[in-house]
Amino acid sequence: MRRNLYVGVVFLTLIVALWVSSNLIEKTGTLQGASVMAPRFEVDPLWPQPLPNHWLMGQTIGVSVDAQDHVWVIHRAGSLEPGEQHATTNPPTAMCCAPAPPILQFDQAGNLVGHWGGKAEGYDWPDSNHGVTVDYKGNVWIGGNGRGQPPGARGARGAPRGEQVLNENQTGGIQGYFNDAMILKFTQAGKFLMQIGKPGQSKGSNDTENLRLPAKTFVDKMTNEVYVADGYGNHRVIVYDADTGKYKRHWGAYGKRPEDVDLGRYDPNAPPPPQFRNPVHCVEMSVDRLLYVCDRVNDRVQVFKPDGTFVKEAFFNKQTLGSGSVWDIAFSKDAQQKYIYLADGENDRVHIIERESSRRRIKAWCGRRNKEVMNAG
Repeated sequence: MRRNLYVGVVFLTLIVALWVSSNLIEKTGTLQGASVMAPRFEVDPLWPQPLPNHWLMGQTIGVSVDAQDHVWVIHRAGSLEPGEQHATTNPPTAMCCAPAPPILQFDQAGNLVGHWGGKAEGYDWPDSNHGVTVDYKGNVWIGGNGRGQPPGARGARGAPRGEQVLNENQTGGIQGYFNDAMILKFTQAGKFLMQIGKPGQSKGSNDTENLRLPAKTFVDKMTNEVYVADGYGNHRVIVYDADTGKYKRHWGAYGKRPEDVDLGRYDPNAPPPPQFRNPVHCVEMSVDRLLYVCDRVNDRVQVFKPDGTFVKEAFFNKQTLGSGSVWDIAFSKDAQQKYIYLADGENDRVHIIERESSRRRIKAWCGRRNKEVMNAG
């Protein structure tokens, strides 16, 4: 459990560094060399501010920033230990503490300005929350990567259904039951708008009606399409209409038809894998309309046109084993999006990369203490 909590803290550090820092780039210094200007960042050790009501956050598993520069966080309450939830017992064991609601909205100063989420009638909340995206209309999308239990099966001891705790080191399997086969769309106030997919109904990577442990979404404002990194169980990117949920298209690595075959363990010395491994962990579109996809355990980013045509790929820390080096990306906020900020969760650092050349400029280490975050050439 302590390992899970540490992984959650590291993940929060990495993705907050991606999203918050990229939105504050104009306020940072720069390293200048010839015509290259690479950003520098400093961690804010006091962000966010303490939560009200003796609330605590569990594993933080997604961050997004809206048009007002508010930071949205999704976390897993089920990762908190019993001793951290004494206020929830009947009668209360102690004043502190209780899990915060799964969706939290902060202003730039780190003040909590909104909160909601969890199981309710009318939709299927994930067994294990994963990823949050605020789209260009202000709607909030979430996914999940909980395998869960088949209906009627006896639940495992520990976290209740709806708060399953997963170790992010898992790379997913392709056999068995998969509860979280859906993505959900809400207003910023938490009103349910749409669900794509049904729990436990996935038929694999070429099922167009269901997902299988989707990790993250991106909504294209030009076409109003939602792209899904799908995911911990499937091996693809899939695209739907963001209003109706109508299926549009999908593809696997190199733009080919995805296959649910066991590629075995990742071998950095082997030829590039012909398929995505689990998880397909992120999907983001640049200003020049190129779609970047995180193939996490394969230590690579693949780039596509919006129609799924393969453009190029790049490997980062290719010798990384375990849960892989390519967890998430964000783009710098200059007009050309010159840099990619790449969260490397296995090596606990953020890489700053020239987007055009895929050449790494700076490594930012993220250690157990905030002061271990630094820049290096």
